[in-house]
Amino acid sequence: MLLSFADRNLILTGYTGPNQPIIGQQAAARLKMRYVNVEMQIEAREGMSSEALRTRYGDARLKMVESEVMQDVLLHRGVVIRVSGQTLLRLDYAKRLAATGPIVCLVVTLDAVLQRLHLSLGRSYHNPHERALAIGYLKREWAVRNLDGIRELDVTYLSETETVDALIGLWRQMAIEA
Repeated sequence: MLLSFADRNLILTGYTGPNQPIIGQQAAARLKMRYVNVEMQIEAREGMSSEALRTRYGDARLKMVESEVMQDVLLHRGVVIRVSGQTLLRLDYAKRLAATGPIVCLVVTLDAVLQRLHLSLGRSYHNPHERALAIGYLKREWAVRNLDGIRELDVTYLSETETVDALIGLWRQMAIEA
């Protein structure tokens, strides 16, 4: 990686449960870096979530908007970027983002993520269709773990603060190794 330390991005991905953008926001604040959430960029651009966009206009429209947002995101330097695993798997986004900084996949054990899904979905978790949708999303998100160069950070038993501490520690360690 030829970028100076100040210009390197920290790219976060992985599904650990609801409210995962908070980890990226807190890490960015502690590192005094800007925070860019690709999903929020899509939502701001289109005025609706990715799922609503897909439902209303189809996959082709979602991929087009996502492509536009990713072209902008790839220009950022010295920021914390939150991007879904599904997005990283499309085109060559993982490779292109990895050229700007390390990609860290936050992971938790399957039983922990199922428990978190149960808590977030509430009663709808008992609906087999809703649960299947959530688990399908999880499988697609976790597929990014098979890519080369992705560093995993297991945060199963960590609080938000401990997760941010571990993430910053890993990022600094990777900077020394680079």
